[in-house]
Amino acid sequence: MSEAPLLGVEHLTTGFEVNGRFTPAVIDVSFSIAPGETLGLVGESGSGKSLTAFSIMRLVERPGRIESGRIVYKGRDLRGLTEREMQDVRGGEIALIFQEPMTALNPVFTIGNQIEETLLVHGRATRRTARARALELLEAVSIPEPARRIREYPHQLSGGLRQRALIAISLACNPSLVIADEPTTALDVTIQAQILDLLRELRERMGLSLLLITHDLGVVAEMADRVAVMYAGRIVEEAPVDALFADPKHPYTRGLMASIPGGAPGTRLRAIQGTVPPLGQLPPGCPFEPRCPERFDTCPVAPPGDTVIDGHRRVKCFLYGVGS
Repeated sequence: MSEAPLLGVEHLTTGFEVNGRFTPAVIDVSFSIAPGETLGLVGESGSGKSLTAFSIMRLVERPGRIESGRIVYKGRDLRGLTEREMQDVRGGEIALIFQEPMTALNPVFTIGNQIEETLLVHGRATRRTARARALELLEAVSIPEPARRIREYPHQLSGGLRQRALIAISLACNPSLVIADEPTTALDVTIQAQILDLLRELRERMGLSLLLITHDLGVVAEMADRVAVMYAGRIVEEAPVDALFADPKHPYTRGLMASIPGGAPGTRLRAIQGTVPPLGQLPPGCPFEPRCPERFDTCPVAPPGDTVIDGHRRVKCFLYGVGS
């Protein structure tokens, strides 16, 4: 793996104008993804995972905005690009797979039309060659009877086939980085496994880097090389996947692990008490402090900074030092 990251997100803060005041929803987030690496971004709903993805793609719409930070892709800060330059990056260099294909796909165009349009917009095919390339892509994502499916509309496909079609569109321009935002949430368990197998196979075959956004720790354990755990807009822990599952450091991460079903029959499921604080109502100290079973006097005073552990892990928690 190259030492230079493919993507580096540095101190990203994104939020919304609420009653004339900027309210952050993604707060001072930093992480990197190396070529060929899969980073799992995990956390509860509302933690800022999807907004982070939209920030990378510069798809945050008003009243939202990126307030500060850098998004460096292949050495270029994407925040400094014009909208025209950014359009070339979207789809051509970085692809986004949405969690609900029925809303991401255009209902009035066939699957083939939508793949062909992507190829034509980015100059990856001509009118004459686009249909053949679209067929190749449907075959690559293991859609049965691609010659028939290419003429069908999204509503004529099952949920699993729609997700495969969306992946085909995402891969049409041979991107280096794919951001998969909850790619299996709307699917049943059997189809989820098939889609994850497909993503893994495509990653290995095409040498993709993958940012996998999910709330499912099982998906992270199966797919990711490293994991970043997000809570209330901040990354509270980042570690290699094996290290995180063997020895979670942050009390929030430990709570997530403890809430996974799989204990002895008849035992009660463990849950993290309380809820994620609403947007704009973060406590002054550690955002997890009101729910934390290990809180102490320092926790309500100020948010902890990053503490580096073992040279390859980061954790925002006063249990491990004051941070930086």
